[in-house]
Parts: sequence; structure tokens; C-alpha cells
Amino acid sequence: MKLEKWAPTANLLKNSNWVSLLFLLLSFLLCFYTYPFSSKAIMAAQDAPKSIYGFSVRDISGNDVSLSEYSGKVVLIVNVASKCGLTQSNYKELNVLYEKYKNQGFEILAFPCNQFAGQEPGSNEEIQDAVCTMFKAEFPIFDKVEVNGKNAVPLYKFLKSEKGGYFGDAIKWNFTKFLVDKEGKVVERYAPMTSPLKIEKDIQNLLGSS
Repeated sequence: MKLEKWAPTANLLKNSNWVSLLFLLLSFLLCFYTYPFSSKAIMAAQDAPKSIYGFSVRDISGNDVSLSEYSGKVVLIVNVASKCGLTQSNYKELNVLYEKYKNQGFEILAFPCNQFAGQEPGSNEEIQDAVCTMFKAEFPIFDKVEVNGKNAVPLYKFLKSEKGGYFGDAIKWNFTKFLVDKEGKVVERYAPMTSPLKIEKDIQNLLGSS
């Protein structure tokens, strides 16, 4: 009677052991098959650029430009638009900063973008004409790019991964600004409503750093 009483329990334990063994085997197979992909991900991360100097972009004329050309400089990277409510004030203040610090190792890199309410609709030639004649900008203007989505240029994917914004990493509007130190590392991100002159102190601190 006792043996009959404990037989179901013994069978249950036996079945539980098989279930545990099955899960152990599945876990092993899962680790075995996912390990190569994990290794690739790790290797990809190791090969990814560690600074902006690992990227090449195109200027407004379509020429390739390696950002390593700006090695040793403090750089402000801005996505710009010609028909935005922030356009006049931002270009005016960016010009002030550029004139004041360009001989001290400061550079501004402007990337036109039409992703925000279609406020940069022109061709590169039209953009260049507007920037030079209307806004009097002397700092470099680059090829029109996308900064969000699957077609975002690699540089902007890197910038966003280094400094995320509020409510996600996506660029929220025209004139988002990224400040980069002399080693090519992103040190700060500023919202579109942050006027360029309000970050002058941060620029001064980086220019004064070794």
C-alpha cells in the first residue's frame, strides 16, 4: 500500500527531472547559437568609431570631408534650416561665436536638414546661397542630411548614441546642438531653444582645456 501511495509522487519527480533536463538542454543550445551573434555585436561595438574623427561627411558641394580634419579643435555641430522660426536668431548668434573663437581653435559644422516641417526644402546650391547672402555665415555648411530614422547619416546616429535627449534620443527640431571636445568626444547636447550664446561658457571651458 505504501509503495502504491508514493508511486505517483515518484513518477512526478521523475517527470520533473526530465523537464529540468530538457530546459537545461534548451538553454545550452540557445547559448550556443546566440554566442556567435553576441561576439559579432561585441566586435562591431569595438570597431565602431569612438569619436567624430572616425566619420566622413560631404560638404555642400558634394566633396568628401573626413572629420579628422578638425582634430584638436572644439566643435559645435548643428542641424540647420533656412525657414524655421529659430533661423535668424541662431545664425546671428552662431556667427558671433564663430567670429569670436575661430582663431582659438573653435569650429561650427552646420548640417541642413528638411525633416522638421519641411523647413529646409531647397537644393544644396539654394541653401548655400541663402546661408552666405541672407545669414552671412562663414563656418562650413555640409550636404543636406537626415538626422532621424533609418536614413539618418552615421554621424548623427553616433551623436545621438553619445548624448541622448529628453523623451528619447531622436533630434526633436532644427538647431539641436552637440558640443565636441578636442579629442572628438561629445560632451554636451543642447535643445533647439537653447540659444548659441548661452553655451559660450561651455565653449570657453573646452578651449581652455588641455
